[in-house]
Amino acid sequence: MTRNRMLGAALALTTVAGLVGCADGGDRLPTRRVDLPAVRPVGAQDPAAVSGPGGTGPASCDPRASFRPPGTLPGSGAFPAGSTMAQIHRRGRLVVGVDQNSYRFGFRDPATGELTGFDVDIAREVARAIFGDPTKIQFKATNSASRIPYLRDRTVDIVVQTMTMNCERWQQVAFSTEYFTAGQRILVPRNAKLRGIADLGGKKVCSTNGSTSIRNVAAAPSKPVPVGVRDWTDCLVMLQQHQVAAVSTDDSILAGLAAQDPNTAVVGPRFSDEPYGIGVNREATDLVRFVNAVLARIRADGTWTRLYDRWLTALGAAPQPPVARYRD
Repeated sequence: MTRNRMLGAALALTTVAGLVGCADGGDRLPTRRVDLPAVRPVGAQDPAAVSGPGGTGPASCDPRASFRPPGTLPGSGAFPAGSTMAQIHRRGRLVVGVDQNSYRFGFRDPATGELTGFDVDIAREVARAIFGDPTKIQFKATNSASRIPYLRDRTVDIVVQTMTMNCERWQQVAFSTEYFTAGQRILVPRNAKLRGIADLGGKKVCSTNGSTSIRNVAAAPSKPVPVGVRDWTDCLVMLQQHQVAAVSTDDSILAGLAAQDPNTAVVGPRFSDEPYGIGVNREATDLVRFVNAVLARIRADGTWTRLYDRWLTALGAAPQPPVARYRD
């Protein structure tokens, strides 16, 4: 058994044991239907206007377009007085919101107890650029619902957590350029006769609260019943306990869940487009530009591909990193 398979199996066992112990009566997790407002069809332009810098109305919204970085990446500590980077440097650590339940992206390694994964390593590259040391970082576990509040009240400096950029979110926070591209699919038991979201009409489908995934489930023409939970591993347990027919989110996250339980499979075509960006407080435009300079560096010097090869080869051979788009 490879180390990744060993970690996946251990993570699944740890997760199931912990979550089932917290369920009602130690038996089953509570379920509830989530009533959501109508949302745009998958692939349609979000009508929300971008009301901050770089946005002038619905027609100008490109959720992939961020703020152009400086021509050169400032050296560690060489930041303008009063800048967001100077404040972080003076504090002595970068505070980052990450997931601890998304295998391969952000998860707690059961062998070491350390948070690790693709997103975690991307965050470390930002810390390296600020301090010259990737370990000068404080991770704060977040979930889909807490990411934007934590950015808005500055509980964290940045969020690196498989966070989809869209025009509605751009009204609340700012984003880096795209650093990963995913799309929504479904996870089902291997023996299930389900082949995609179209087969889930009237059936319970699990996603996390506050995610774009649960909104896409609610908007699906087949009319599945969305069930909201806190973390993606909660969804895996509910699927294992036959409380839901499927889990639906980005294929990148589903692949991690499937690795933890070989009795499940990711099926069906993508029915959404999910560009990931690093979330930043919308007032900290200087930090957004700095993060974009870091991403430009790791795309160019091979670091992005090296991190993909370390964590995400189960998704296929490393593609080219997403091309940066700018709004200024």
